[in-house]
Amino acid sequence: MATKADFESVFVKLKAILEPYASKLVVTGDGKTGYSLDTCHVIRNKKRVFFACVRIGKGYVSFHLMPIYCFPELFAAISPELKKRMQGKSCFNFKTVDEKLFKELGKLTKAGLAKFQDKKFLASLR
Repeated sequence: MATKADFESVFVKLKAILEPYASKLVVTGDGKTGYSLDTCHVIRNKKRVFFACVRIGKGYVSFHLMPIYCFPELFAAISPELKKRMQGKSCFNFKTVDEKLFKELGKLTKAGLAKFQDKKFLASLR
């Protein structure tokens, strides 16, 4: 059974995946149980585009990565092991640290940011 300490360890590791992108994005939440990033791009509804977040919930720690939802080729590249952790279309849930899957999430996050910064994608937001 996962403990609060397990969740805190998972949170720290998943937050570390997102933190290197803080200088390129907008930090919209940074607390003990949540960390979130938006892009700098404001769309028609006058809000920034959500990029990713990590948060501690009651039963697991969730990692949301919006590029997975927007780009089917990123979703297609996800390993079967990581797909087992999916909840919905862009959320991954963890109860304990899994270095192999966290490394894969790190690569997906990097690829997702590149996709979100692509000129064609940005033009589609206007």
